Amino acid sequence: FANWIRTNFRKEDTMKILFSDEKMFDIDGVYNSQNDRIWAVNRLEADIKGGTRQKRKFPQKVMVWLGVCSKGVSPLIFFEKGTVDHDRYIKEVLPVALKFGNDMFGNDWIFQQDGAKPHTHAKSQEWCTKSFPSFIDKSHWPPNSPDLNPLDYCIWNEFAQLIEWDAVTSKTTLITALKCAVRKISQDVVFESCSSWTNRLYRLSQDKGNYLR
Repeated sequence: FANWIRTNFRKEDTMKILFSDEKMFDIDGVYNSQNDRIWAVNRLEADIKGGTRQKRKFPQKVMVWLGVCSKGVSPLIFFEKGTVDHDRYIKEVLPVALKFGNDMFGNDWIFQQDGAKPHTHAKSQEWCTKSFPSFIDKSHWPPNSPDLNPLDYCIWNEFAQLIEWDAVTSKTTLITALKCAVRKISQDVVFESCSSWTNRLYRLSQDKGNYLR
């Protein structure tokens, strides 16, 4: 993949890629068992230091879609009910991505999506071929590639850190918090994450595709 990008795209072309991804958020927030620890001698001291969230067995959750490019962040799309199949993806997501990309770059840009089934369905691929100025089709984007998407290696984490988790007590308040947080994502962070993409490709190719640290 890295060789294909280097062969077919100039650096300035890669700065016109609209990267996209879906992510599930739940009302318990973002938890990392290795990082989210508090050192304290007892429960009271732990609470004073901020405490830790108890994970509910079946927390309320919501899936969102987001796109990012060197010029900014797309509208946030919510999937509040049901599953996302190719029909829903075509109706609710792709037109938003098309409008945002055109607003940012005119008719000279590239759409990226991963290998999720709604994305690789023949009808979705056909829609992308007919509608976008250019897009990275399913035969080129590698599977299981979080190191290749700025959303995965940077933006989702930035987004999660901006959410006012103390105000999240229900699905409704989670959606409100997500809407507020997405507006706070730093343009500098977004630009840098997109600008560094080609360097990550080079490092991955040098490291034979192993995960970057």
